[in-house]
Amino acid sequence: MTATHPMPTLHTPRWLTLLAPLMALPILLYAPLATAVPSFARQTGMACASCHTVFPELTHFGRMFKAGGYVIDNLKQVKDMSLERRENLSLSDLPPLSLMIQVSDTELAKPVPDSARAAGASQNGTVAFPQQVSIFYAGKIAPHVGAFLQLTYGNDSGTIGIDNVDLRYADMRVLPNDQSLVYGVSLNNNPTVQDLWNSTPAFGFPYVSSNSALGIPYATQIDGSRGQDVAGISAYVFWKESVYAELGVYRSAKQGTAGPLDSTSAGGVLATPAPYWRVAYETNQGPHSLMLGAYGMSFKLYPDVAGCPSCDPPTTQGYGHLLGGPSDQFRDLAFDLQYQFLSEPHTASLTATHIHETQTLNASVLAGVAQRLDNTLTTSRVTATYYYKRRIGGAVNAFSTTGSQDDLYIATTTHLPDTRGLTAELSYLPWLNTKLSLQYTAYSKYAGLKQNYDGFGRNASDNNSLYFVAWLAY
Repeated sequence: MTATHPMPTLHTPRWLTLLAPLMALPILLYAPLATAVPSFARQTGMACASCHTVFPELTHFGRMFKAGGYVIDNLKQVKDMSLERRENLSLSDLPPLSLMIQVSDTELAKPVPDSARAAGASQNGTVAFPQQVSIFYAGKIAPHVGAFLQLTYGNDSGTIGIDNVDLRYADMRVLPNDQSLVYGVSLNNNPTVQDLWNSTPAFGFPYVSSNSALGIPYATQIDGSRGQDVAGISAYVFWKESVYAELGVYRSAKQGTAGPLDSTSAGGVLATPAPYWRVAYETNQGPHSLMLGAYGMSFKLYPDVAGCPSCDPPTTQGYGHLLGGPSDQFRDLAFDLQYQFLSEPHTASLTATHIHETQTLNASVLAGVAQRLDNTLTTSRVTATYYYKRRIGGAVNAFSTTGSQDDLYIATTTHLPDTRGLTAELSYLPWLNTKLSLQYTAYSKYAGLKQNYDGFGRNASDNNSLYFVAWLAY
């Protein structure tokens, strides 16, 4: 998948001109390798390269560590054993805590207007200091039980809240012919956050992005739309470190809401439990690793609409107050692959995913906010990554979103969600837990058009962004 138009030019901002010598200076100096990454490294005593190519992309060992429930440890433990020699307690002397900080600056090719019709423009060059600060508890909790818990302050919201959570129980059995079987259960709040590969949405490229850049206007439900908005449980098996299968189910679990949920709750609410499934096959030969997989989910969602003008009698409330009322259904089917080459001094990877969503918009049509009953939305991404000595490298990502035209449901001038472009990233890691990245995103189409997509003269290329981020984890 490639863009069909050349990448538009973007004038070099003044801050980048001043920053370039500072970014180049560490390359000329010797920087010793970090001995460990936060949390998991403190628990295991192993360096970053054991689990990651370059964080946060996982190696095969990192995937097995995650599938095994995050419980491998190399720390002094507080233990308790029963009379039957059953392990009742196993606590590390020191909890595996860590801190992550992101500081960034973003410039758009053309500032976003104060309003659609106004002549004025908002400030360009958005500094996020910090963009994000996260505290993690990541590691073993009890025998066979581990967790990845993230508490985050976000610059875009100005609040602190629960971020990604993955609680696991896992164990392993040795089958006849010395075949291994890892099995477990995951409790999590973001579909695909529990996945082992970096081709799925939750931990896929870009691993960090600007909060102030415009981004892709429409996304499928499984592509981050329900993150931190649901709670789910899934059971999985990983046979011979090759064949992976998982089944799960999710319900709405909105933060800040303690009572029953209906469609008057902001953001839409699941009308019924949403099933999730995942299958994958991985093969490893020397420095090469290849995974082919598929995943999917089905959602029945009360739409986030102001009312039901077609109801008898009409109402200004949402649909959720009507028990058994209509809902919209979204069926997401995705295919993905991941290839890795790990051999010092070179590491390279290729990831791709293709997500197709079919939409049956019964509730939205009845509410007068959708014209078509049956719509589709399709997203494709391909990312190639290369690093030299795990220190300097980058990635190129091509992305495309297409879908049905709907004069009511798609709030763009063309009533199409079609958006495509390229993202190029250059990164330098002076230490294995510190990453400096410069990311450029160029759009060849935005909201259905290359030029004047909003009806007020704004072109797709006006949303091109240059984004610098310093990413530190301790």
